[in-house]
Amino acid sequence: MIYKVLVVVIGAVFFSASADQAITQFYAADHPYIRYTGRIDSSDSKAPRFWTAGVYIEARFSGTFCEIEVRDEMLWGTSHNYLEVSIDGNEPVRIKLTGKSNRIMVAQNLAKGEHTILIMKATEALIGYLEFIGLHCDKLLPVKSKRKRTMEFIGDSITSGMGNFTRDVPCDSGVWYDQHSAWYSYASVTARNLGADFHLTSESGIGLIHSCCNKTILMPHVYDKVSLSKDSLTWNFSKFQPDVVTVCLGQNDGIQDSVAFTGVYVKFLKTLRGYYPKAKLICLTSPMADAKLQAVLTRYLNGVVRYCRGEGEKNIGMHAFTRQYKNGCGSHPDLEDDKQIANELTALVKKEMKW
Repeated sequence: MIYKVLVVVIGAVFFSASADQAITQFYAADHPYIRYTGRIDSSDSKAPRFWTAGVYIEARFSGTFCEIEVRDEMLWGTSHNYLEVSIDGNEPVRIKLTGKSNRIMVAQNLAKGEHTILIMKATEALIGYLEFIGLHCDKLLPVKSKRKRTMEFIGDSITSGMGNFTRDVPCDSGVWYDQHSAWYSYASVTARNLGADFHLTSESGIGLIHSCCNKTILMPHVYDKVSLSKDSLTWNFSKFQPDVVTVCLGQNDGIQDSVAFTGVYVKFLKTLRGYYPKAKLICLTSPMADAKLQAVLTRYLNGVVRYCRGEGEKNIGMHAFTRQYKNGCGSHPDLEDDKQIANELTALVKKEMKW
């Protein structure tokens, strides 16, 4: 299908560009035909708020265009979140917001008929929250049924997609989040490979027992929050029950005492099992790890899995990545690296889950 995507951001004010758009319908964020996936604070149903990279919103509409309305916290005054917007399952358009209130033409001149839109938060909680206000189109249609498979990816900046997208802003240019793409993270790519709905429960710099970069929080302390950064709202785990949960922590910990690291890891896995009685738990080494750290994490995680199995935990596994992936900004994976990481993980999950 041939279509044209146009992105126009005009802060809080929008002027219609055509007669078709002048008769648009507005559908508020609480419309039942709009689907949300991710850790979201829905206490204000007209402005659901979300922090985490990879949260996504889906809708189905008829007509030739679509606009969206979102609010940006602008946590640091001038810092703006990025969105990644995909029409009809195609490669997304990256959009950097420009103000607190944004009305954005994300697609026009589409072929007449039915279309889908997926809106993803590309940047992390560290840049602040977004609020989705609603969308404008000719007619909103019922969304199709949810995907049958579900996954959660727990991790740090690697899982979030930090430093992987350099097509628009090269490394060491712009600001640190300009190269951040949750859409192309290994986690998102893996989920799409497997046709699964997913959560990215990840935060740059976070560790299991030691976080980097002057960060004081640790994953076990904030895992139950809607935002892993500064938010204190508690997440309701009954809202999303994954079939598979991967844990990719250790890069920011570095080489730690084996007893301390594995002890906390085992305790964290028990916490996960309490939230997810039926999920497959998969422990991952770090894709960024050098040979020394990779060897240590492999040894530690093998020990953790053996111990858990000895304690009666059967639905658990681990995977050591085959090489170091560091071609992106700050030695993070780049887009091709994330694709290769996803290929490794996709093959593993297919085998483990018989998908």
